[in-house]
Amino acid sequence: MAIDGLIILDPAGRPIIQSSYTTFPAAYPLLHIEALNNALAKASREGSVDPVVYVEELSCSTACCHVEVGGMRFVATISGDADPLIAFAFLDAFIEILQDYFGVVSVATLKDNFDIVYQLLEETLDSSGHPLTTSPNALSDIVLSPSLISKLLASVSPATPGVPSARQGGSFGSHGAGGAFTSPIPWRKAGVRHNHNEILFDVVEEIRGIVGKNGTTLVSNVFGKIESNAKLSGTPDLTLTFTNPNVMTECAFHPCVRLQKWTRDNALSFVPPEGRFVLADYQYRPPQSALISNVPIPLSLKANMDMGEFGGTFALTLTSRLIKVMENLELNFYLGEDATGAQCTLSSAGSSVGSVGSADGSWSFNSRTKTLRWEILNMRSSGSWILRGSWTSNIKAPRPAHAFQIRFEIPSYSFSSLKVDQLRLSTETYKMYKGVRMRSKGSIEWRW
Repeated sequence: MAIDGLIILDPAGRPIIQSSYTTFPAAYPLLHIEALNNALAKASREGSVDPVVYVEELSCSTACCHVEVGGMRFVATISGDADPLIAFAFLDAFIEILQDYFGVVSVATLKDNFDIVYQLLEETLDSSGHPLTTSPNALSDIVLSPSLISKLLASVSPATPGVPSARQGGSFGSHGAGGAFTSPIPWRKAGVRHNHNEILFDVVEEIRGIVGKNGTTLVSNVFGKIESNAKLSGTPDLTLTFTNPNVMTECAFHPCVRLQKWTRDNALSFVPPEGRFVLADYQYRPPQSALISNVPIPLSLKANMDMGEFGGTFALTLTSRLIKVMENLELNFYLGEDATGAQCTLSSAGSSVGSVGSADGSWSFNSRTKTLRWEILNMRSSGSWILRGSWTSNIKAPRPAHAFQIRFEIPSYSFSSLKVDQLRLSTETYKMYKGVRMRSKGSIEWRW
């Protein structure tokens, strides 16, 4: 079975764009929208709704897979024996296409470009629900971007004598579907030319872990990806090698990568697409000599919690274990659905910075999500950051979450220490600029 269709809901839960659903009853998409909105309304807190919501009103087995982007909900409906992973993979691909076309995906952007969104939907998902063309390079020749349409409308006017209009096979016709698949390589356009040839690589790694209340790491893994941005002329054939490729396992590659070359030599041989793309995804494999398989958590948290009647008090101490500076650290603490407010005081390296915060950090309480947020823009390698405070609740025995959610970023750092050895270019004679950048981020659940 395939995907039944796609629905895009605004922040209020109203549909703004949906596929045709020609082979289904008229009420079919409406029942899925109602089921999802009911599940969101019943959720105790933000983010607690299952990504797959089943629809019980229909006699057949059906469900909707949804993701949130910019306050909107992108919903893919499935039925029968369809695999939800296919629906989520299509949603991710379609959202990336929209971001490639519009930059920022929002309600206003989609409403201003209804025609382009529907064209993209028709080209990426056929009438039987099977994904079609999802390569941005191929789609850019089939569906014109908003900026290109504006330029064409400004340059081609029906009132200009001797200039062919779009219906007469002018400029619009040259960008039509006839030239979309002229290249022998599906992911790369033919005849690409640049005055300055360059390719940039971003090695992005994310550590995901769970720490027990005694401070012991229960599980931690590092997942990485190699993001690329290629602006190369012609048809460049590249070979990328690493000094320590053994740290990469469970790899998934872009279709341009020759798998046989990687299996034999641990080298990435490929003809890159034009523009941005993800060259590879992988999981970090710690050295076999390591005593434990878990990757060390780069920070520590000491939490002193005191639960009382109608609220509680806490003292949280964060300390970095790295020499590198952590940026945009964010700690979220759900205080329970009956929480009414919080009052906190921040201090850093023993000096108080006030009840709201300063350059060393800030805190806020969201009365809608009942979540306390602690933010530190720059967390240095030495010293400690302390948040003391209390919260109030409407019930005698408050029920906060027994875990903190911590997110952070580490520029110019790699957990796996993956290093690029060299990048070789063949089939072309020009010189190209090569750049590699490392950055890491983390998502930790710290229990208390």
